[in-house]
Amino acid sequence: MRIGQGFDAHRFYGEVGAFNVALGGIEVPCDQSVEAHSDGDVLLHSLCDALLGSLALGDIGLHFPDTDANFAGINSAKLLESTMALVSGNNYVVCNADLTLIAEKPKIAPYIGPMRQVISDILDVSLDKVSIKATTTEGMGFVGRGEGLGAIAVVLVDQC
Repeated sequence: MRIGQGFDAHRFYGEVGAFNVALGGIEVPCDQSVEAHSDGDVLLHSLCDALLGSLALGDIGLHFPDTDANFAGINSAKLLESTMALVSGNNYVVCNADLTLIAEKPKIAPYIGPMRQVISDILDVSLDKVSIKATTTEGMGFVGRGEGLGAIAVVLVDQC
């Protein structure tokens, strides 16, 4: 068995208005959008890093660099699918994944079920193997000031 952890953060930018933010493979309403080369899904990016880290395969920037136009605006679910192909190709399966969104906004409680479903489908695990939760920073730091959001992921993988 091997454990991996990942972290990702993206800043908010632009005017306040009606936008969507990609989180956990779905679109969540938010009053700002994120600055990113891809769709900026911090939950899936941190999960990719956790999976890659569990097998000492580098990080998301190594496999999907922001200097590559092929990844401009890409749906991060595709990045997670490619990451899972590497995990499977190394004869590992995911045992479980635990993700934490660190954000003052958007509130994700109504969206956690669909996020878990998207992730469990891509990881090829049952829904009870995927945990998603959220926390704030109580007004501290860049998250607390509403400048951006972040996510942490931990995974356990095992050989097939």
